[in-house]
Amino acid sequence: MEWYVVGAGLLSLLVFFILAGLPVPFALAAAALPFLWNIQGVPTSLVASALKLWGVWVDYILLAVPLFVFLGELIGRSSIGPNLYLVMHQQRARGSAAYGSIGACAGFGAVCGSSMVGALTIGGIALPEMLKLGYDKRLASGVLAAGGTLSVLIPPSLIMLFYGIVTDSPIGELFIAGIVPGLILTALFVLVVVVWNKMQPGAVPESGGGRRVPLAKAASSIGSIAAIGAVITVSIYFGVATPTEAAAIAVLLTTALAFAFGGLTVRAFWSALAATMRTMGFLGLLLSAGVLFGFVLAYYRVPQEFTAAFLSLELSPFAVLAFVIVFYIALGMFLEPVSMTFITLPTLFPLVHAAGFNPVWFGVLYTITMEIAVLTPPVGLNLYVIQGVARKDVSIGDVIRGCLPFIGALTVLIFLLVAEPEIALWLPEFLR
Repeated sequence: MEWYVVGAGLLSLLVFFILAGLPVPFALAAAALPFLWNIQGVPTSLVASALKLWGVWVDYILLAVPLFVFLGELIGRSSIGPNLYLVMHQQRARGSAAYGSIGACAGFGAVCGSSMVGALTIGGIALPEMLKLGYDKRLASGVLAAGGTLSVLIPPSLIMLFYGIVTDSPIGELFIAGIVPGLILTALFVLVVVVWNKMQPGAVPESGGGRRVPLAKAASSIGSIAAIGAVITVSIYFGVATPTEAAAIAVLLTTALAFAFGGLTVRAFWSALAATMRTMGFLGLLLSAGVLFGFVLAYYRVPQEFTAAFLSLELSPFAVLAFVIVFYIALGMFLEPVSMTFITLPTLFPLVHAAGFNPVWFGVLYTITMEIAVLTPPVGLNLYVIQGVARKDVSIGDVIRGCLPFIGALTVLIFLLVAEPEIALWLPEFLR
């Protein structure tokens, strides 16, 4: 069977099953099974599929995934995240609640790799307060939905972890490479608020509404975030621990700090564990189905043949890159980031690599496109998370329009990284 027939068949079946309402993990597996039967026959392929599915659940590197998810859930259910927002929003200056929200999201990103958890944790406390202070609904909801994306770029990042697993890129370098772009994106988000305030003065109230936070609470919040973030990033990058070991150590540290300083209760701990199990029910099935889908692609050499066919067009490397970025931004309107990673990266990453781009640099660029994906309708997850926090006061249209300037800031960061790759690569090279 020709590779293009297999590729077209897989894509057609996948789209059909998704449109039919099948969850993405089951759609991936269902699309792959007919081709597996063609390769091995029905009895053998069923046994091989079971072995591959089981192999995902006992893979040592993939154990980092539930641990990082659990880490985010623990932080989200303690007062460490909300306290960080209160610390950042101590000033009474105009716009301090918006700037404090961005700062809190950036700090929260240093311990949580999930955009949704970041948006929900900080947005849950910040959005009602910002609306009460008189912030424009679009600005308040937009800054918090976009602020949640900082959790994906600033390490640790689940998307970077998945990218590293799928492309066999060094996860430690990916994490370090995201730091400088993450800080630049934080500054760009602040700039968006400044410009918004200049263009629409009524969007930001005169009073910042901040209140002084006790020194002990401030120290415990900032210290906890710094300690957990340092354990993860430093230990992985310098080879002290594998990603799985670093995640396990970070979970133990987070549990201790959350109980000691974050007001975590036993009930909240079990709730975090249950939420992690629910999340992994989906992610585990997605990972397993992605292995089957990837096996079919690899067996028929679809990624390699697609790359060779595309490169035969003799397009410039930047034309190839532009195609990939536009493709991901468009696809991000209809698929969530984790599904996109396992469906498309096995085929498109070889194309980008063959065009001569650094895998770590492209990993950062890819992560930014995934940030745009969670802010674009109709499937933008952060839009619905923030709208759900203040359903009576904020419409989904308000959140979408509020996110547009921040999507512009993400686009600016993409152009900056393309123009100057050292923005992402300088720090890993300096620490090497």
